[in-house]
Amino acid sequence: MPPPEPMPGYGTLLRRGYGSLAEAARSCGDCGWELARRTWAENAHLGWAEVLLCGLCALGWTALRCACSRSIFRPFGEWCNLQPKDAAKMPESAWKLLFYTLSWSYGTYLLFFTDYPFFHDPPSVFYGWKQGMEVPTDIAVAYLLQGSFYGHSIYATAYMDTWRKDSVVMLLHHVVTLTLIASSYAFSPGRFWFRLYWFPLKVLYATCYSSLQSVPNIPFYFFFNALLLILTLMNIYWFLYIVLFVAKVLMGQMQEVNDVREYDVEDTGKSARARKREAGIQLPKALKEGLHLRNGLVKDKRL
Repeated sequence: MPPPEPMPGYGTLLRRGYGSLAEAARSCGDCGWELARRTWAENAHLGWAEVLLCGLCALGWTALRCACSRSIFRPFGEWCNLQPKDAAKMPESAWKLLFYTLSWSYGTYLLFFTDYPFFHDPPSVFYGWKQGMEVPTDIAVAYLLQGSFYGHSIYATAYMDTWRKDSVVMLLHHVVTLTLIASSYAFSPGRFWFRLYWFPLKVLYATCYSSLQSVPNIPFYFFFNALLLILTLMNIYWFLYIVLFVAKVLMGQMQEVNDVREYDVEDTGKSARARKREAGIQLPKALKEGLHLRNGLVKDKRL
């Protein structure tokens, strides 16, 4: 096993990543649907039992969220005497805080309290890769945890969460993430600091450059990297929202802490049908009728 590579900079990532992608594209004389179909048939190992288990767990997340909102989050919001608008949003925020705390803790355990060298040496993911290799149980649990949650999140974003300006992008994020998780399992392989520093310099560098060094004919090289690049662009998109929020606070344009992704109070007169046309997506019935949906409850838009 080669010694760990030093962590690259953005320049090295762009230079080597682009070079590897360009070289792979030039040398790919049989790229297309037929190659994709053949590669999937020869390398993918994803059974219906695993798909069913992931679907059942996604339903379980939805049921757990509803139970927690009804029994814990909403009563806690009432106990805190929150304003009606904040009390309506509180269950969604509390649920995401609960899940991401559990998910982050388990990810931290895998990366720093086991023998896996993935964080300090990301290219090691590809060392010794071969067709049909088994996924370790603790890694499979992480796949199931994340895959089922993002399956639940596709439904939740459309029908349970507050509809925001970035909700369409959020739906795309969940679809891309779920596709990556499912495909990665089949082939067995915090904001700024994690998403715009460690993610591109560790994950993208390993998938764009190091993967071809270890496995020259690695399956679906362009497919996985295209999805990962889309995720990077969405991370930049949400980072800009954070920058906008901080700028408004520093310039005194916000009298209170508000989510800049949400529709402005002055925008409450805009019909839900107009928002639907702007978003380009089918919205829940409650929104079509001019009401605002928050955490599965129909609320008056003027709350």
